[in-house]
Amino acid sequence: NITAEVGKKFATISISDKGVGIAPEMLEKIWVVGSHHSSSGTESESGTGLGLVICKEFVQAHGGTIWAESKPGEGSSFNFTIPLDCSS
Repeated sequence: NITAEVGKKFATISISDKGVGIAPEMLEKIWVVGSHHSSSGTESESGTGLGLVICKEFVQAHGGTIWAESKPGEGSSFNFTIPLDCSS
């Protein structure tokens, strides 16, 4: 699911799934380069773990914030904000 909410200064985008989820002790590690944290997905797919690190760099470079929420066995939600005023 993808949702967007527009506030006065920021838009918040959320991408959520009902996948395998992420264990609490791994949640902060998903944002760190060099931290091995990739795990198999719902269809046993694998990844490098670099995608979220790159997303974090892009979002922060544009003045936004990014975070994730997850419950093992229930899925995850990846959220970010971007400023609506691009003049600064």
